[in-house]
Amino acid sequence: MSDFTHLNTNGQPTIVDVGNKEISRRKAVAQAIISLPENVLEILQKDDFKTKKGSVFQIAIIAGIMGAKKTSELIPLCHPIGLDNCNLQIELNEKNEIVIECTANVEAKTGVEMEALTGASTAALTIYDMCKAFSHDIIIKEIKLIEKSGGKNDFRRL
Repeated sequence: MSDFTHLNTNGQPTIVDVGNKEISRRKAVAQAIISLPENVLEILQKDDFKTKKGSVFQIAIIAGIMGAKKTSELIPLCHPIGLDNCNLQIELNEKNEIVIECTANVEAKTGVEMEALTGASTAALTIYDMCKAFSHDIIIKEIKLIEKSGGKNDFRRL
């Protein structure tokens, strides 16, 4: 069980002790992809992604930032950190899927992967919520870490 950083020697859940870690500049980028039914996409594109609830993408960006800021309140063993920056980009790809990319930055003793993943997830769920009146056949296809830097190991998805 020693391989699991969130379990103590007795196998009980614990927060990772970062007390002796060095502060470093950390960055993480996460992505979520949403597939909308063609008729829903047509409705949204016709009105520049605006609904009676407001601009779908703009509200999703705000929700994603809010989600990233509250990550430690949602993920039990995640350290609370003050983000230096959180940026979300939302666009349609060549397959007419909505692609959300969340970039989080911090100078801290622990990384921001969970904040980036939570930001992308929250934005995706917000888009689902705003579009579900048109159809429930909306699929959040994937949520994944694209890259992280700073700390012990860097990562970049190929």
